[in-house]
Amino acid sequence: MKKNQPRALSEKVGERVRISQRGTSWHATYQLNRKQFRQSLKTQNKKVAIQRALELDRKLAVGESPIKREPATITEAIEAYKEYLTAEKRAEKTKNKYWRVFATVEELAQRLGRYRVPQIDLAFMDKFKAQRAKDCAPKTVYTELVIIRQLVKFAFTRGMVDKDPLLGLKAKKPKPTPQPFFDDEQIEQILAHARPPHDATFLLLAETGLRFGEAEWLSWDDVDFKANVIHIRAKAGWKPKTGDERVVPMSPKLIMLLRRLPRRGRWTLTAMTTKKHPEQGRQISERRALAALKRVLVRIGIEGKLHSFRHSFISRCLTNGIEEAVVRSWVGHVDPSIMRLYTHITSKVSQARIKLLGEPSDGRVEHGDNKTA
Repeated sequence: MKKNQPRALSEKVGERVRISQRGTSWHATYQLNRKQFRQSLKTQNKKVAIQRALELDRKLAVGESPIKREPATITEAIEAYKEYLTAEKRAEKTKNKYWRVFATVEELAQRLGRYRVPQIDLAFMDKFKAQRAKDCAPKTVYTELVIIRQLVKFAFTRGMVDKDPLLGLKAKKPKPTPQPFFDDEQIEQILAHARPPHDATFLLLAETGLRFGEAEWLSWDDVDFKANVIHIRAKAGWKPKTGDERVVPMSPKLIMLLRRLPRRGRWTLTAMTTKKHPEQGRQISERRALAALKRVLVRIGIEGKLHSFRHSFISRCLTNGIEEAVVRSWVGHVDPSIMRLYTHITSKVSQARIKLLGEPSDGRVEHGDNKTA
């Protein structure tokens, strides 16, 4: 205010706001968090100024901040969400997957010149989907879109943005595809060509349907030879996917394997010693196990992956008449739509079933009303 200039007269509006005219425009003055603020009411009309001041007073009364906040940057939202996921003790594998998606989001956003969360809108998601579809399977793209949706929803619920820019997003879930599996003969071939310590890993996976992480974190304390079962349960630094703590029965073949395995420490399956890692009792490595399996599969001329052992176990159980509920109790969570795809009927099983249809149970063949003994 200039020296000797008369102070503008103010008028109280509501309980918390005063209005005054500065020049030809009206302004509002109020207290918030023990600080005084003045903002333009963007009008020269006193009646309009009073209406806007009353609305401002209402917002202050219910705790709404009248100060327009700058929405969070994409980087700020990602860092906050990372802290949240870490505090929630999400598995390292899960966090690594999320971190990779976040890195891709930041790279695309920077290329498009988008820096704040509201700019992750439906158009951004279309561009992300188109970019990732060039290199990834539909299921992977869908999963990554869901992760981005979770990020934006987190930012909205934490007040980092005023509006949800992805409201109305509909990511179409791709139809499940048939899962690769090994039949009994192929599993025998794999085991015959596998070398230690991977042969034990492959047999354990084939006889239990465990996920690789569950086999990697299986300890001798989890193996119960009295009840002939193994326990899948959480440990410090690891927990089963979706919290699937359960009990899995051991087959005679698996019992024989585990009884003859040397105990080199806490873990049931251990890696071989090397010059780089001369210590005994280290946990097995998924990367090394997959590389070993790929070498065997190339040698015998079939395709598959470590997870194919799980598919094979579920298929074998279902095709041998074990109830689905029992199979689920052994293998843990499986999506119903995926479970239907696990029911692979091999050619040998199919031929055996069709033969049963052509064999009369009492030695009689019936053709309409004619019966032949």
